Parts: sequence; structure tokens; C-alpha cells
Amino acid sequence: MSRLGYLPLGDHLAVSAEPMVRAIVRIPPVRWALNLLGHVTSGRGLVIAVPYVWLALFFLIPFLIVLKISFADQLIAQPPYSSLVDFAEQGYVTLKLNVGNYLFLAEDALYWKAYLRSVQIAFFSALICLVIGYPMAYAMARAEPTWRSVLLMLVVLPFWTSFLLRVYAWIGLLNNNGVINNALMALGVIDQPIVMMRTNFAVYVGIVYSYLPFMILPLYATLEKMDLTLLEAAEDLGCRPFKAFLTITLPLSMPGVIAGFSLVFIPALGEFVIPDLLGGTETLMIGKVLWDEFFSNRAWPIASAVAIAMLSLVLVIMSFQHWLERRAAAAR
Repeated sequence: MSRLGYLPLGDHLAVSAEPMVRAIVRIPPVRWALNLLGHVTSGRGLVIAVPYVWLALFFLIPFLIVLKISFADQLIAQPPYSSLVDFAEQGYVTLKLNVGNYLFLAEDALYWKAYLRSVQIAFFSALICLVIGYPMAYAMARAEPTWRSVLLMLVVLPFWTSFLLRVYAWIGLLNNNGVINNALMALGVIDQPIVMMRTNFAVYVGIVYSYLPFMILPLYATLEKMDLTLLEAAEDLGCRPFKAFLTITLPLSMPGVIAGFSLVFIPALGEFVIPDLLGGTETLMIGKVLWDEFFSNRAWPIASAVAIAMLSLVLVIMSFQHWLERRAAAAR
């Protein structure tokens, strides 16, 4: 022990505080905290800290709360779940984690069927968006510079209208007495209305229509920056246009394809509004199951486990996307 440890309080105060402060600053946790505080309080640090604070407040903290509830027991109370930590007598603290909520998801066919159906619908919706959006993005990237801003505005224009109103508009279009059926019957194409509402077809239409701009925008950003002299060189060497597209344009646009596919697939995976308004009883998606467990059954622990499992699936998909992007970058 240092000499200061044996001095009375008055002598401690008489000794200069500078050596003590230096000693405290040398402690690793204190030094790390001061360095972090110095970075945060700088102008650059404040700019960087804003998105991290935003993510901590609106993603990390809610995620931890949902993760906590997923290990709780269901109760008929307010809130409808038990506490994970119990304080017993004599200072004992017990931690109870109910992993049965996750085992229940694997045992009940409703949940894994909902996951598989959600993956199926999200995948084919993203594939349809890719088939439709790639030619549109290609045409926008090859258009005259004066027209590109106009075409880009037309793609973004639907975002100026409420998402819910746009989905409701499809109800008026796809109903048995809707605009499409009335027009086809007036033209004599059909004799009776085609059932389109409350089907998987309506769900695909709603998802593709709603998320198509998310496919077009990253594709356009990638194709617009592509060096056209590569295509000219291929044409000079006798390469046909379609083969040049397959060997040059398509590989160089893969980052946009991967980004657009992910931007459509990930939100469509947990979509609730479109299946609820346009889909039928056979349209079983995990977003609808999550809503029913939270608000109809009030099974918050089960619903939280469903949400954590869905988030885990999204993280796996994002990791795969990151691997594909790194592989595409290495190939370039």
C-alpha cells in the first residue's frame, strides 16, 4: 500500500491531487471511457454517434425487451408475462429462462408452415420484382440525361401516397365487382367475375406493386454508373448484344441485383398489411401469426419468440447477402 494509505484525512487533503488524478486516468476502463468521450464530443464524433444512438434507442433496446419477454412465462395479468428475475429471502436471486417458448415453435406446425410460406411468397415476389424492375432500370439508365430525372421521379412518385391507401386501392381493382372484372365483362372477355381477392395472387400483386421501387432504385444506381465503353469494345470484337449483356452488363450489375433483391425480400418476409387486406385464409404469413399472438391471443412470450426467430432468419439472409456482395466485388 502507498504512503497515502496511512495518512489521516487532513493530510490526504493537503497532498496535491495531481498524482492521484494521473493514477486514476491510467486505469484502463477510465482511459477507455475518456477516449470515447473525447471522440463523441468532437464534431466528427457527434455526427457518427447520431445513427448509433438512434439504433440503440429504436432497435437495440426494443430487441432486448422482446428477447427478455421471449424467455418469460405467459400469465393472465398485466403485463401478460412473468418476470425473469426473482428476489428470494436471504438475498438469493433466481433467474428463470423458459426455453419452452422456442421449443413450442418447432413442435407446432402452424409456425414453421407460416415461416416457409412467408419465405416462399417473399422469394417469388422479389423474383417477380427483379424480372419487371431490371428492364425498367436498364431503360432508365440508358435514357437521355434530361429524361432520367423524370423517370426517376415517376418511380418514386408512389411513395408520396400513403402505403395503406395504395393497398386499399387494389381492393377496388381486384374485387368481384371491381374495376378489372367490370372492364373485362364489358369487353366480353369473361362472362362472370374472376375471383382475385382473398387469394395468393392478390398478395403477390400487392407486394410486387408496393416494393417494386425498392428493386428499381439500386439497379438503376448500379447500371447508371457502368462504363459503356466495355460494351463498345465487346461489339468491336464481334460479340452480339445479348451475349454482351450476359457476359458484361449482368455480372457488373450483380451488386444492384443483390441489394434490390434483399430490399424486397426482407420486408416482404414480415409483411402484415398486404396479406391481411388482400389475402385469404390460405395465405398464412408470419406477420399475421405474430399479430394474432400479440393482440388476439395475448400470448406475448410466444409472440416474442416468433419475432426473435424471424429476426434470426433475417440475419442469416443478410449474412448471405453480405457474402454474395463480397464475392461479386472479388470477381470484379
